[in-house]
Amino acid sequence: MDLSPPGQGPDTRIELPDGLTLRAFEGEEDLPEFFRVIDESVEHLGPWMPWVARHGHGETAAFLRGRAELWARGEQYSYAIVLDGAIVGSCGLHRLDDTPEGAIEIGYWLHPSATGRGLATRAARALVEQAFRLPGVTTVEIVHDTANHASAGVPARLGFDGDLRRPHEPTAPAETGEDRIWRLWKPAAQPS
Repeated sequence: MDLSPPGQGPDTRIELPDGLTLRAFEGEEDLPEFFRVIDESVEHLGPWMPWVARHGHGETAAFLRGRAELWARGEQYSYAIVLDGAIVGSCGLHRLDDTPEGAIEIGYWLHPSATGRGLATRAARALVEQAFRLPGVTTVEIVHDTANHASAGVPARLGFDGDLRRPHEPTAPAETGEDRIWRLWKPAAQPS
């Protein structure tokens, strides 16, 4: 499931206006701050993200340890969302077993104090630009449970088409068992 040949991935640091930066995780250096941000977000994220139920110091450390290797192998690109020098969430580019050929998926989450300010939309817009620079990527997807209306706002604001639905086995408490799949095509790859 390589996303790009080693050394040909997206930018490791993306500077955006108004103090927003997306940067590759820095391993153990990020552990104290990233763990705290997740810990403070458990109630906010728990209904939608199954990994939150297993949140702990060891799990966060293991996540961070694996980021650089996955990036180097071209398998996943995970970023800290940093606002004015502080981590406020995470986003990334990845493929799952059900991601179609030629597509890549964007995922994102924010600390509750950082929501409602357009940060996830700005981060996702920057990731779309990075995704379309990757070899063979013609489509970007954002997938979320149909009941997660906050997540739906991001692709809607970015012009994604959200007509597709598919069943899924719920893995988090608020999930309904139906995914909404949003797609954005690279301009030259738009289906007719």
